[in-house]
Amino acid sequence: MEILNYAFMQRALLAAVLVGITAPAVGIYLVQRRQALMGDGIGHVAMTGVGLGFLLSWSPVWMATLVSVLGAVLMELIRWYGKTRGDIALAMLFYGGMAGGVMFINLAPTGSSANLTSYLFGSLSTVSESDVTAICVLAAFVVLVTLGLRRQLFAVSQDEEFARVTGLPVRALNLLTAVTAAVTVTVAMRVVGLLLVSALMVVPVAAAQQLTRSFAATFAIAVALGVTVTIGGTVTSYYQDVPPGATIVLLTIGAFVLLTALAAPLARRRARALTAERPAADPAECKIPATRGATDEVGV
Repeated sequence: MEILNYAFMQRALLAAVLVGITAPAVGIYLVQRRQALMGDGIGHVAMTGVGLGFLLSWSPVWMATLVSVLGAVLMELIRWYGKTRGDIALAMLFYGGMAGGVMFINLAPTGSSANLTSYLFGSLSTVSESDVTAICVLAAFVVLVTLGLRRQLFAVSQDEEFARVTGLPVRALNLLTAVTAAVTVTVAMRVVGLLLVSALMVVPVAAAQQLTRSFAATFAIAVALGVTVTIGGTVTSYYQDVPPGATIVLLTIGAFVLLTALAAPLARRRARALTAERPAADPAECKIPATRGATDEVGV
């Protein structure tokens, strides 16, 4: 294939595959916890890390990872202790992250709005070898956590009180989920972009849930769908010269719509099959009379 003759596209496709695996792998736990927009909030905070990376002449990916992890931990602490003022604190954290990113990158000698845009919406041509190395290391961490601790993370995501009763370290697992989500955001920002990564964490999971309710099956389908749309979006971006992040997200939404349309007749067919398997109802003359009717006959 012509596309594989270019080193930058080889790097972009490798990054796309890793993003397609990691984003849904973390997203399934966020969807179960009803924190679907957590990735979006972390993406706002990561902008400060990108700006600091340019300002301090350090890797924007690693700096964004550090700032994102700190932001995710702070978000969890706000969720535990924020109570009624928690939403205000989170809003300040998100908007402060955006403002900090814009400010730092404009103060950096080598920074510009174009640099920030490539991180906000993704860019194929700017994925460097050092970025690929960082993405591989971070993706390995995400896969190890999401697969190695899947039973514990699923239990906490489903019911924190039950998980606590069974002896699981609920707060530690919640923090680990938040940190893993933060790492996933920085893995995906070079391909999808910070402002669109949340869609790739949530929509493939929602699409997979249209076909199955099993956790394992949902996990597998969501990851397969994530890899398919990231590769498809990357290839389409190369040939059609369109933004990769937007293309990937639109393909993901299209897959959700398609699977939803396919799931409706399948659900009706399953319902009819269940109805056919049930025993026929008793004839009307064999039914036991209601209590009130019986008492009326004896004059009570």
